[in-house]
Amino acid sequence: MNIAIAPSSLATPNGTTRPLVRIVIVGHVDHGKSTLVGRLLHETGSLPDGKLEMLKEVSARRGMPFEWSFLLDALQTERDQGITIDTTQISFRTGSRDIVLIDAPGHAEFLRNMITGASQADAAVLIIDALEGVRDQTRRHGYLLHLLGVKQVAVVVNKMDRVDFSAARFAAISDEISAHLIGLGVTPSAVIPISARDGDGVAERTARIAWYDGPTVVEALDALIPARPLDQLALRLPVQAIYKFDDRRIVAGRIESGALQSGDEIVIMPAGKIATIKSVESWPVTPLNGPQGAGRSVGITLDRELFIERGDVIARVGAAPRDTRRLRARIFWLHDQPLSTGQSILLRLGTRETRATVVAIEKAVDPGELESVAAKAIARNHVGEIDIALAQPVAADPYTENPRTGRLVIEVNGRIAGGGLVLSVDAGQRAIPDDIVPVESALRPDERSARYRHRGAVLWLTGLPGSGKSTLALALERRLFSRGGSPILLDGDTMRAGLNADLGFSPQHRAENIRRLAEIASHLARNGHIAIVAAVSPAAEDRAAARRIAEDMFREIYIATPAEVCESRDPKGHYAKARAGALKGFTGIGNDYQPPIDNELTIDTSSRTVSEATEDIELMLARTGVLFDELVDLAANI
Repeated sequence: MNIAIAPSSLATPNGTTRPLVRIVIVGHVDHGKSTLVGRLLHETGSLPDGKLEMLKEVSARRGMPFEWSFLLDALQTERDQGITIDTTQISFRTGSRDIVLIDAPGHAEFLRNMITGASQADAAVLIIDALEGVRDQTRRHGYLLHLLGVKQVAVVVNKMDRVDFSAARFAAISDEISAHLIGLGVTPSAVIPISARDGDGVAERTARIAWYDGPTVVEALDALIPARPLDQLALRLPVQAIYKFDDRRIVAGRIESGALQSGDEIVIMPAGKIATIKSVESWPVTPLNGPQGAGRSVGITLDRELFIERGDVIARVGAAPRDTRRLRARIFWLHDQPLSTGQSILLRLGTRETRATVVAIEKAVDPGELESVAAKAIARNHVGEIDIALAQPVAADPYTENPRTGRLVIEVNGRIAGGGLVLSVDAGQRAIPDDIVPVESALRPDERSARYRHRGAVLWLTGLPGSGKSTLALALERRLFSRGGSPILLDGDTMRAGLNADLGFSPQHRAENIRRLAEIASHLARNGHIAIVAAVSPAAEDRAAARRIAEDMFREIYIATPAEVCESRDPKGHYAKARAGALKGFTGIGNDYQPPIDNELTIDTSSRTVSEATEDIELMLARTGVLFDELVDLAANI
């Protein structure tokens, strides 16, 4: 059947773009999915001229009564077996929407196809037979839609003619399926009684459903909210290949989201290399001028030579995906052999492939039984949440932030064995040589945070010598520990007496000193601790580098005690030595300290007591999501 698949956006005759909604249609076998889709094509005027008449003639020649489902029977085997075995994407129009309808199989052995179809959907239509009611597989499909993150679900109760259009029967099914979906966190947008064969409730309310005052199927589809256009998301260009033409190196790939054009400053992840797009190439017209958006396959040249490989992701500076060696994912397992803790797998994320190990399995679920149990394995057609340690770094987004780069596929022995959604990314684990194989902690950050009642963080106390950094850091360490937390102090002078004893005070050595401090602090924070760094760190560039290493765990606290107060304190005698010329390169005498501008907190210890300053820090940590309980406690005492 020649029904066109809709493009990513469709234009009206006057040139405006109509909202596009991708919908997966699911339900138990023989509940009438194909019949409904065929009827929708007819009712919306989406059939090619003469197609309906031609299929009726074919049915007559075969000695078969015409069925609306024949419109979708693209395979001879479907007609022979009387079941739908392919996932078919069909486009049609309602009054204000362009619809791509994904007709997914209903049989358990074809759940792989259902998952493939649903992963593209903004919404779903769940179809139920009025006579048979809610079946186990109906519940399974509802649960899988929930796990896939499909939040808009319209329920269609089909074959109402088989129950004499009973309002009571419809109400019972409506109550049962609504309670089930609401329990999964999905409120149905509509529950609609129909007869797809006869047309009742599909595009109009007929006399036989006069007791029903809700929307028709077409009206319900017309009210669904389209996904945010991919062009409006952050730029993501997974690298497919690198070609060399003449003296040009062309980086080729498909823009999955966002847009780019020549002159844009971009970052190549996971390595974090920065460059500027010199030109955007295509074929047969090249170079391309102006922005190029999602769905476009392009090649780009850069203003500098960089090592780039297949699987890298190109993004805009400041809006890059996370670089990581660890993911948490919700997966759908399709392999005959269960997925087990410790198992080695091949993971595909966009164009990147990497070996990986399953570190932990949680919430293994049989979608039919709807029971979540702790398990060390996930069986076929079951769902689970897993932690994955990657052999190589990847660039990834949680699927809630970008559906194009937040989905993964798992292979075992060269066969697709599962797929699913990236739930969270353990960020900041940068690329390292291939012969180095890090060992991941057996504990997840959320396990530690449940015990400590705080998330991991790097508190970077910066300021002049004598400003009170170490005094405040010690007080804060004691206070957090007394509340059951896990703070660890990293004092600048203490670190220089040991790990950093080989470093002097040149700008290069200062920068390396800060890098080492930031790496250690970030490692502690990734493992759930609060690393309290007390270091002068006078250069803004060095502190910015520390922030890049720690990413969103970084909290910069400027101890802004006036210079004259710091010198009057002089707890270590450094100011006196510097004034006497006995301490070269000492920060504080000249104008070599660069105060922070975008720090999270500023404290002047000449006007705040240690106790008050400690409370200020705790309040900031609560406000920014590091401490779980403290905000209410502190607010009550202020």
